[in-house]
Amino acid sequence: MSKILSAETKAIIKSTAPALQMHGVAITTRMYERLFENAEVKALFDQAAQESGEQPRRLAAAILAYAQNIDKLENLTGAVSRMVARHVETGVRREHYPYVAEALLPAIRDVLGEAATDEVLAAWGEAYWALAELLISMEEAEYLETT
Repeated sequence: MSKILSAETKAIIKSTAPALQMHGVAITTRMYERLFENAEVKALFDQAAQESGEQPRRLAAAILAYAQNIDKLENLTGAVSRMVARHVETGVRREHYPYVAEALLPAIRDVLGEAATDEVLAAWGEAYWALAELLISMEEAEYLETT
């Protein structure tokens, strides 16, 4: 990853894995509700996968895997590569990442309530942007390669 996460941030992220395992789909479902208030961003997504619940389940699994492997990210190499390929296929660009952050972090608080402390949300914000930076750089390289 381009940004090194502190041991404290990693510990906080890892500690949220049980809550994500229990409430991950509720969080991602709420995140997409917030995200799709923007019609331009909504158009990037396969709505059939949204309606079936497939996409919220996939994203919840990815977020859980990230939390569980935050201290051994090499375990996620294949998943990250697949995510990059899918993002390039659907036209995800750098400018879309802030929309997801603005939807995801409040969705965590919406679902987890008081358990989503400011400290937890700050750690997830930091972790989100560390992963986003990696994805963006890989996606930009892929876009250059395919044009």
